[in-house]
Amino acid sequence: MKVEFAPLNIPLARRLQTAAVLQWLLSFLLLAQVCLGIIVFLIIRNYWFLYLPYLTWLYFDWQTPEQGGRRSEWVRSWTIWRYFKDYFPIHLIKTWDLDPSHNYIFGFHPHGVLVVGAFGNFCTNYSNFKELFPGLTSYLHVLPYWFRCPFFREYLMSSGPVSVSKKSVSHVLSKEGGGNISVIVLGGAEESLDAHPGKFTLFIRQRKGFVKIALTHGAYLVPVFSFGENELFKQVSNPEGSWLRNVQEKLQKIMGFALPLFHARGIFQYNFGLMPYRKPIHTVVGRPIPVHQTLHPTSEQIEELHQTYMEELRKLFEEHKGKYGIPENEALIFR
Repeated sequence: MKVEFAPLNIPLARRLQTAAVLQWLLSFLLLAQVCLGIIVFLIIRNYWFLYLPYLTWLYFDWQTPEQGGRRSEWVRSWTIWRYFKDYFPIHLIKTWDLDPSHNYIFGFHPHGVLVVGAFGNFCTNYSNFKELFPGLTSYLHVLPYWFRCPFFREYLMSSGPVSVSKKSVSHVLSKEGGGNISVIVLGGAEESLDAHPGKFTLFIRQRKGFVKIALTHGAYLVPVFSFGENELFKQVSNPEGSWLRNVQEKLQKIMGFALPLFHARGIFQYNFGLMPYRKPIHTVVGRPIPVHQTLHPTSEQIEELHQTYMEELRKLFEEHKGKYGIPENEALIFR
């Protein structure tokens, strides 16, 4: 195989974009482990004057990820995130005006390998979110695991993510007068194992908890489809029933998160590496589905609203797929 190297005369802007994505990638692949290693080192070396104050503060701050987090507009406005967005680039598209007097649940699809579109659009100040949806504040819900890592949790929360626990989602949707958006990647870790280029498999048929909590709080449901999300990485082939898929699913059940074996391009060559491909991401926000508050919804009400949501999601995909190079014969597969 002939290795294709990057040209030497790359513009400075593209170099900065690559550096921004590399920083982001390393932070999520390695920073949590490094932070955990630091706290272990401090304990082993008995630097109690460093770790005791932090662990004490951590004890009292433990619930913050379930109480709206602790975002920093300064961190969200770092210039590095502008270069991160422009690397792909990432676009946020509005199809319907949203009334800020309501609270909303954005169902984000697909998960992809690393939910790049969700982070770029809802955890930075460079996606035009404030201009497109004035009066609304978005909260990206992620696995609680990330908030159990000392030090790393502070860095993560500064960009705006909060826990995906029921308590956390309820906190966001309980705002009087509306104005909050819970962004939930509904397919979860399981869906990431099917994030192959050209595939549109969504794990949603058994995902009904978000519907129940929407009914409980009267939060409007909004389907969101991120075109291009599955094109950023390739994965080692892992069809259903293969030994690799079985191992991945078992590890997911044990650890709570999936381990897709992904690859794409390198920093200085285009053939192999962990850097994502430069593929455009178009995150399209669909039409809101009105939800009447029902404190104790029946299974029939949950099922009916769930079916409505899936229909609206399918319509959103069908209406916009042609604009983003998806063949007419391609369709969503709900599992």
